[in-house]
Amino acid sequence: MTVQMIPAYNAAGQLAPMEKLEVHRRGLRHPAISVFVRRGEEILLQQRAFGKYHTPGLWANTCCTHPHWEEEMQACASRRLREELGITGLTLSAAGEVEYRADVGGGLTEHEVVQIFTAEAPPDMPLAPAAEEVAATRWMTADALREAIRITPEAYTPWLRIYIDQHYDQIFS
Repeated sequence: MTVQMIPAYNAAGQLAPMEKLEVHRRGLRHPAISVFVRRGEEILLQQRAFGKYHTPGLWANTCCTHPHWEEEMQACASRRLREELGITGLTLSAAGEVEYRADVGGGLTEHEVVQIFTAEAPPDMPLAPAAEEVAATRWMTADALREAIRITPEAYTPWLRIYIDQHYDQIFS
């Protein structure tokens, strides 16, 4: 397994490259991106692959990840759309920044400073999910997603629940 280095804030409050799993074990604050692809009123969701090291099998927003060291955030978002779902050619729009801290199980904590991006998909946009990343995809309206999270919150990632509960207007306005 390749050790992935991501930027995280050290004790002096400066960004430094650190090993991703260690960042999550220690709950260190770190940059991330999250993307919400929409098709009219619907949002593209992904079910995380069952082999993921945290939150396997849970439903999440279209994609999210950590930038590589010195990677620009919008480039990171485009890269991850391509890597996880085979999506290319969308125009990403910045939807602001969100910070959250959440227990993701297994002794791991996400403490992320997230750049949110949105994009509008054409009706016939093809998807090619990477099996090691994505178990399934589905389109849901925001209202249906809110209701589904209310009924079965345990089926959704902690960050998606936080986004919908605390940052809905910022992301979807």
